Amino acid sequence: MLRSLVFTAALFASAPGMASWSVENDRSTSDKHGLFEIREEARRFISNENAKGPQQWEVLEPNLKTFVPRCVVPLKAQWTPKSFGLSRPSVMVICTAAIPNIAMGSWHVHVPVRQKRSVG
Repeated sequence: MLRSLVFTAALFASAPGMASWSVENDRSTSDKHGLFEIREEARRFISNENAKGPQQWEVLEPNLKTFVPRCVVPLKAQWTPKSFGLSRPSVMVICTAAIPNIAMGSWHVHVPVRQKRSVG
């Protein structure tokens, strides 16, 4: 619990620097799973999907407000089911077992995708 409070306090203290925050520098630590690694898992999934057929997709940025505990098992990815009601296609990156914490034992993050624009 103390670790969680210290982390939250540090997060608010660093708010002025958050304006330059991006997925590129949001890497995993011992306590949290980084959006960079989550996006990379979505990119691997989409690369495999793009190899299957003519429809080509590109991965966009996950929501920068997303904060999830570190996953202790390999991430999985799949298309987000339509039943989730999202307004655009996305990849669901899934963690089935997070580090012990008071918030969540597992999680999933939706990473938006769009069809690649034709060049030419």
